[in-house]
Amino acid sequence: MIKKLTLLLLIACSFFTTIAQTDTVAAAPADSAADNSHLRVSLLTCGVGDEIYETFGHTAIRITDSVNGTDIVYNYGTFDGYEENFQMKFMRGKLLYYVSFYPYESFLAEYTSAKRSVQEQLLHITGPQKEAIYSFLKNNAREEYRYYKYDFFFDNCATRIRDVFPFALGSKFKYARVVPEDSRLTFRQIINEYFYRVHWQRVGVNILLGSPIDRVMTNADIMFLPDYLRDGMAGATLKGKKVAGDVTLIIPGSEHKPAGINQPLIVMLLVALLTITGLLVPSLKGLGKTMTTIVLFVTGLLGTLMLVMWFGTDHQGCHNNWNILWALPTNLVMAFASKRKKGGYAVTGIVLIIVALILHLLRIQQMALYELWPLLLSLLFIYGMIYKQGKSNT
Repeated sequence: MIKKLTLLLLIACSFFTTIAQTDTVAAAPADSAADNSHLRVSLLTCGVGDEIYETFGHTAIRITDSVNGTDIVYNYGTFDGYEENFQMKFMRGKLLYYVSFYPYESFLAEYTSAKRSVQEQLLHITGPQKEAIYSFLKNNAREEYRYYKYDFFFDNCATRIRDVFPFALGSKFKYARVVPEDSRLTFRQIINEYFYRVHWQRVGVNILLGSPIDRVMTNADIMFLPDYLRDGMAGATLKGKKVAGDVTLIIPGSEHKPAGINQPLIVMLLVALLTITGLLVPSLKGLGKTMTTIVLFVTGLLGTLMLVMWFGTDHQGCHNNWNILWALPTNLVMAFASKRKKGGYAVTGIVLIIVALILHLLRIQQMALYELWPLLLSLLFIYGMIYKQGKSNT
């Protein structure tokens, strides 16, 4: 009797153990059995910071190897700040960036110190797929392949990582759609959202960037920003199966900061007030001449800088900059001309401002018109006065 009971207990234990093992296998990811790589692959997304170069966040790939005991971050946003002629190379768009790799602890310490958030998305893929990504990164980090010419919109630290996964995982890897198919969102519009609290930088960048950034972005284009690469990965699929796990917050980062006072608008309004008042009030004739010289000099200087950025650099976003229609480089000469009596020049200046406004309305190139309209109004009054003086002397 005791032997029979013992046998029944053994059979029962064996049955329930088999059920438990079956449930465990069923609950595990379908591809987990194929993972003998001992690798863990995840996408890191870092929040914005206070510095101008931290405005758009950052991204990297983390590879953890449990067998070799390594935890490495691959970062495509590295450059040598001590390189010879660094400033000139950066200005001309010829500075080489490169992919670096270093311990995850060092990466995390950097962002903890800067009080910038770090989020992580673990990739649920097979061992061979993890090895393919790891192999690609290691090969890309070799001295002969690691360098690339940085372009903020079209070839940056986020676009490089965006392209890693389709290349390593194959054509059946698909990012989620993060912008609607009928979206009309442009590069300029999206970066202005990130510049919401640094008004001078926003206006300056909008003046120096040309029409290439006013084209509508594709779903892949918008992933030049780390936040949108994260969102694209959140719903990404491989052979129809979801790739990434939920976003995990590693470091919370600092709180959202308010926009603050729009100083450029205040300055532009003051410039317009002084210029127009000086030109219209006879007793303030000296003020009018001074403001005319200042406005012409500043716009001429801006126009010259636009020419340099357009033709003298490799920054694609600075090409075809039609802001030059109102910021005429020749204003540098007119600012210090002894007699501003050239009516033809004034008419040309007025016509070109109108053309620039038409291009803005047609969305060929958007201007920072909210802040610039007082300056454009000042220029119209200045050109009008030059035309009037020229006509009175004919």
